[in-house]
Amino acid sequence: MGDDSDVRAKERPAVLATHTVPEGTDGARLSEYAIGVFEMVPTRNGIKNAIRRGTVSVDGAPGTTATRVRAGQRIDLIDAPGPVRPVYEMKLHVVYEDEHLAVVDKPAGILVSGNAFRTVENALPFNLAASGIRSALARPRPVHRIDAQTSGLLLVAKTSLALVALGRGFEGRDISKRYRAIVIGDIAGPGRIDNHIDGRDAVSEYAPVFSVPSLRSGRLSLVDLFPRTGRTHQLRRHLAHIGHPILGDSLYGPEGLILRGKGLFLAAVEISFAHPVGGAPMRFAIDEPAKFRTLLERERRRWEKFHE
Repeated sequence: MGDDSDVRAKERPAVLATHTVPEGTDGARLSEYAIGVFEMVPTRNGIKNAIRRGTVSVDGAPGTTATRVRAGQRIDLIDAPGPVRPVYEMKLHVVYEDEHLAVVDKPAGILVSGNAFRTVENALPFNLAASGIRSALARPRPVHRIDAQTSGLLLVAKTSLALVALGRGFEGRDISKRYRAIVIGDIAGPGRIDNHIDGRDAVSEYAPVFSVPSLRSGRLSLVDLFPRTGRTHQLRRHLAHIGHPILGDSLYGPEGLILRGKGLFLAAVEISFAHPVGGAPMRFAIDEPAKFRTLLERERRRWEKFHE
């Protein structure tokens, strides 16, 4: 990444994502309404900080936490000028890359972005080639978030054109993701969870792959999960809500069923979307981490040995 690209980015801040306020939301505070609107800033604190930094505008004017939004207004998330961040030299598995975008495999235990140095965003310049497109961003930007404890496929934009188009794809729910998880208990068939999170609609679907007996948990199930909305910790909260918390979830799971040193058994294993230039269908899939099958096989063997 050269200095010239950084200067161009600061002279012409890119619009990272755009949202139009629908009917029926007149009078809501911007700081409350915008929670979850942008995939890149899904949390309450994140959106408040973005507003304070001046990176959220309403009809072209900087918004404040007290700004009231009305139907038909345009809310933009802007790439604000700022100091050049240091590059974190961590090797990532790059699943796909072209001039406009990339798909990388995020390791578990690391933040996608934020104020910390050790983030995937700070590692992207070390792993991805600079784009030669005129609308190239100063640095590649993640288009969405994955929980720090979760591993898997992360979609990255290398141009402002791709960032805006993919952001709209998430807003319009045109981008599909599949996660794989180990959950506590036996899930007999596919199902749908439609349960509000933080006052907003939240929908997840699930389908069992197989289950094994477990001395510790009764049974453990390997499942595919399909978030149809993008709320904070949505899959973790939804699975806990129906009585099948994800194994290793120290926040929403039961005490005593957290495996020390094993982490959360949740991974983003597939993503499908239309390419921002030309609209070609794109689909990428990876296997779940090896620890999933290893743990399930070990649990099955222990149960069989105990019952011999």
